[in-house]
Amino acid sequence: MANLASFDITSGVDLQEVDNAVNQARKEVAQRYDFKGSRASIDFDRGENNLTLTADDDFKMTALWEILQTRLVRRGVPTKNLTPGDLERAANDTVRRVIALQQGIPTEAAKEIVKFMKDHKLKRVQAAIQADQVRVSSASKDELQEAMRLLREHDFGVSLQFGNYRG
Repeated sequence: MANLASFDITSGVDLQEVDNAVNQARKEVAQRYDFKGSRASIDFDRGENNLTLTADDDFKMTALWEILQTRLVRRGVPTKNLTPGDLERAANDTVRRVIALQQGIPTEAAKEIVKFMKDHKLKRVQAAIQADQVRVSSASKDELQEAMRLLREHDFGVSLQFGNYRG
């Protein structure tokens, strides 16, 4: 029997880079004239994997969100893995938005990836869901390269990373 080559498809954000981006965004907010005297803040909760933005009004919330997104992109954090919640009213006439950080591939996206692989009928390529990642295996390394190319071209709603390649 031929040796199987495989790789894992994962999705996630580097929490240290998120922390760095949040710190940079806080510094920018502190220096910007349009935020002088306002109650704008960005809180990062590593344990809950979420960010909480608080601002005086909808306009400042939009500006705060844009500042944070810019910093995250510059730090290489995939914004596809950020799920912004709805604006909610908070204390003292402020607005709040909780942004969830997606760690791992959601079940729906994993099923979509497996279905996508089957629909493209790549010979001798199997995809299997393993917790919050997908393992793709094949006897042919060329088929695995083709699978990676196809997956990169398709949008599954989350940022995909390929790793743990075993040849």
